[in-house]
Amino acid sequence: MSRSRILGLVPHALALFMAAVFLDSLRYKFTDHPKTQVIFGRLDGWTSELGLPGLFAHTGLFSQYVIGSIELLASSLLVLGIAPQLRHLQAGGALAGFLVMAGAVSFHLFTPLGVDPNHDGGGLFVAACINLGAAILLLGVFRRREFALLLNRVAAVFAPTKS
Repeated sequence: MSRSRILGLVPHALALFMAAVFLDSLRYKFTDHPKTQVIFGRLDGWTSELGLPGLFAHTGLFSQYVIGSIELLASSLLVLGIAPQLRHLQAGGALAGFLVMAGAVSFHLFTPLGVDPNHDGGGLFVAACINLGAAILLLGVFRRREFALLLNRVAAVFAPTKS
């Protein structure tokens, strides 16, 4: 197999890896697993102390269900984007994944959550860091043209040019 062929498969491998991590986490988020309750409960307690109660609660703006839904959407876009005519969707999935994982890594590092809230040796934090890195590679290296096209399409919706 040629080097260019192998490099052509890297973005698909990154997309499938990201999707697998996101989809695996849904069994915890969508079933209200005790580990998920610990994480989102700790974050909600922290934001309550900051005057933002309920932000991470079950019906909050950043609830486990909202975050899980974004991860499900990201996974769908990442996998659909494997099809050549849908590459821009992979860029959209990588962007959604980047945003969720940037938030996850930040909350692990800069809040009382810490890097090992479930006493799993930091595995959840490591997975978030790897997924964040994969999203950066997809957006900045492998799908940068598609990402630029996607940004232009979004910009056109919010700031249409005069005809």
